Order: sequence, then C-alpha cells, then structure tokens
Amino acid sequence: MQRRQLFRLLGSLSLALAIGSLGTMGAHAADKPLKVGVRGGVDEEIWEVVTKVAKSRGLNVETVVITGTASPNEALNNGDLDANSFQHIPFLRDQVKQRGYKIVSVGDTLISPIAFYSKKYKSLEALPTGAKIGLPNDPSNQTRALVILRDHGLIKLRDGFDPYTGTATLADVTANPRKLEFIESASVVLARSLPDVDASAIVNSFAYQAGLIATRDGIAVEKRENNPYVNIIAVREKDKNAPWVAPLVKAYQSDEVRKFIETKYQGSVVPAF
Repeated sequence: MQRRQLFRLLGSLSLALAIGSLGTMGAHAADKPLKVGVRGGVDEEIWEVVTKVAKSRGLNVETVVITGTASPNEALNNGDLDANSFQHIPFLRDQVKQRGYKIVSVGDTLISPIAFYSKKYKSLEALPTGAKIGLPNDPSNQTRALVILRDHGLIKLRDGFDPYTGTATLADVTANPRKLEFIESASVVLARSLPDVDASAIVNSFAYQAGLIATRDGIAVEKRENNPYVNIIAVREKDKNAPWVAPLVKAYQSDEVRKFIETKYQGSVVPAF
C-alpha cells in the first residue's frame, strides 16, 4: 500500500472514531457543555469532582449553582438546564404532581440526612412544653421532620401513614402532648433563623452552608436505614434516553466521587451507589 493511501485510510479511521465518540456522548461533548443545576454547598463541591471525572471521559459538564428561592426544577423543565442534582425522589414526585413538570430520575447520588438543630437544647427530649419548632414548608422535607418527631415520641401521625407512598403535613398530626408550636418556613430561612426558635429541622444542603453537620451538630438525625429520601440526577422526560445521560450518571457514580464523599463529609452525606 502506498504511503498516501495509508494516510487516507488512517484519516478515515480517525474520523470514524471521532463520530462514534460523539454518538456515545451526544452533541454536547463537542458543541456546548451540559448544564447541570445544583444547590450551593455539598452538591456544588461534589459536582466539581464529577465534572473533572466527566471531562476525563470526554463529556463536557458545567455546573450552575441555583441560589435562594429559584427553582432548579423550573429551570430544567424550561430547558435552561440539561439536568439537575439537588433533590430526592419524594420531592420530585410532589413537584411533578403540583406543577406538571415533565421531569424524571435517571440515577441515584447520595442520601443527605435531615436533622433537627438547636442553639438551646441538646436533644429533642429536652424541649419544653410549648417549644417553638421550625419545619420546612415543602411537603417532602416537612414529612421527614415529622417522622423524626414521631420516632422520638414527641408527636403521633395518622394511622396508615407511609413515607414511601405519601407525605404528611401538620394536618396529619393526631397527638402533640407537649403542645409544640410549629413554624413553617423555607429551608434557607430556617437555617438563618435557628437562634430565633427552640429547634429547627434543616435540610443538609442549607445546614452545611450554615456550618452545621448532621452527625456532629444535630440533636436528632433521621434514620439512614430504609430511607426513601435518596437524592437523584433528574432530566427532562424527553431526554431520559439521550446518549449523554448514561455517561453523566456514570461520572457521578464513579470511584473517584465515592471516595471524595466518604473522605470529605465523614458520614454526614452517604453515597447511594
């Protein structure tokens, strides 16, 4: 074979391999980065590692930190994001039910335990009659907080309640012997106003931003065993079989990310893969 023919053959093979690579990763690998919405703190730090792993595998990922009351699900549903990674399945289920989002889960990430924190008391059992208790105002995280209170004997919830299949609100509290006063608010507000109440249930992402770690600072932490609140990566329903989805999930569910989570957070968040 002549040298010119050999070069042409090698060039054709290289082009074929490049096209095959793009077919695996999708247009984002060569065109524009995948935009993944996350909350600040834990998720932002973890996704810094995920983006490095993804890049080493040929997938270009850009994280977009969603702050305040802005909704990562709204941004995803509208097409401003390609994926998001900040929520657990019950939260997504409620959002889909309430807002009609066409969003689905494509992979598990971690369990981020919710906990009660207090500047005044060392345990839930030490709370006095009439104590002011902060609760998240979204259905899924309020459910998690009420389950903790139930498991510690401070309240009772209606018969037949199951967190795997539904949510609980204050209307489902059937007994409150200590006459606890519940104050419902957004999680970001609960984290900032902890000194103003006797205790507050704060989701881990906002607690972490406030310098709080569930296993170190929480006066009561939800159980990790049989926990339905596994965090996920979500995409639009129409994208669930897109060629970039599996590589994105695999980049998160990698040994590098697992090691980072276990080393960095020392059990305050736990890999779910």
